[in-house]
Amino acid sequence: MKVSHYFEFEEHVTGGMAASVDHQRKMFDRVGIDYTTEPTLDADVLHCNLMGPRSVWYARRARRAGVPVVAHTHVTAEDFGDSFRFTNALARPLKPYLRRAYGLADRLVCPSEYNREVIGEYTDVPTTVVSNGVDREKLAGFEGLESEYRDRYDLDPPTVFMVGHVIKRKGLETFVETAHRMPDVDFAWFGHVDRSLKGRETKRLIDEAPSNCTFTGYVDDIRGAYAAGDVFCFPTHEENEGIALLEAMAAGKALVVRDIETFSWLDDGEDCLKVGDERGEAADSDAGGGDARGDDVEGFVEAIDAVRDADRRAALGASAAERSEAFSLDAIAERYESLYADLT
Repeated sequence: MKVSHYFEFEEHVTGGMAASVDHQRKMFDRVGIDYTTEPTLDADVLHCNLMGPRSVWYARRARRAGVPVVAHTHVTAEDFGDSFRFTNALARPLKPYLRRAYGLADRLVCPSEYNREVIGEYTDVPTTVVSNGVDREKLAGFEGLESEYRDRYDLDPPTVFMVGHVIKRKGLETFVETAHRMPDVDFAWFGHVDRSLKGRETKRLIDEAPSNCTFTGYVDDIRGAYAAGDVFCFPTHEENEGIALLEAMAAGKALVVRDIETFSWLDDGEDCLKVGDERGEAADSDAGGGDARGDDVEGFVEAIDAVRDADRRAALGASAAERSEAFSLDAIAERYESLYADLT
């Protein structure tokens, strides 16, 4: 079996989607799936990871040629908003475009049950849930970087941290406002800032963050983030799955997350601490309004206060690490083998 595993705009896309594609290819290597990264119909399956115009063109040709098409549902209109400049304006026309694009597939791969529910409103194409997974090998030895990265960013334990692109959708305002309320705790957001792509409100939040809230920008070794951080704070409002969350779990970090449907599989009080989603319809634009309300921030303050205790952090982290084992690349690699075999 040979798979055309195509990732349109691969040289430009970073973050969770790029990590997912990397994980998929590592899983292919584990189970011996032969693949090319070029779009071609000289394959048994065409698997598109981003349904841009070139992918749509190849998908249409593949259907005419009788080559099964698999499309990954990394992108949804719901997940697209409050990300970068102009994404809110693009989110509305994106949905009908994705309905047509995903409708070209013979099978859709969804990274979570929540994502599958969202995609069910787009098309009736059959879906298969396959987690993005967590690459444990990428994290190997992270503990040895603790002193280096704490010193580099002047962080004292217990450090509250986040990993990923700095965007509003991931709960930027809640993160910053919680740091304002807890001046004796260090907060660090590890990841690209990309100011040229940010809206006015996002840049204001970054510029007006308190001195105990550090935006590191790109880090050369992501293991350093998990070495320096103690409490992974994920106040995101919308997420298809969250690879950084899975990485934090694999690293045995205590989790404080927003109580959204994406994380319904996590047990509050055992695997993590959940904070009620109080945003409501407070804001849906990067041009104005905020995504944090007083009761929202207060919930995160209370949860972080609860894990100041080292024993409490350790217990939550150990439970999270155990749950993460089901998401290892070895644990889920065979799902792709079964998926492709089912289509050919």
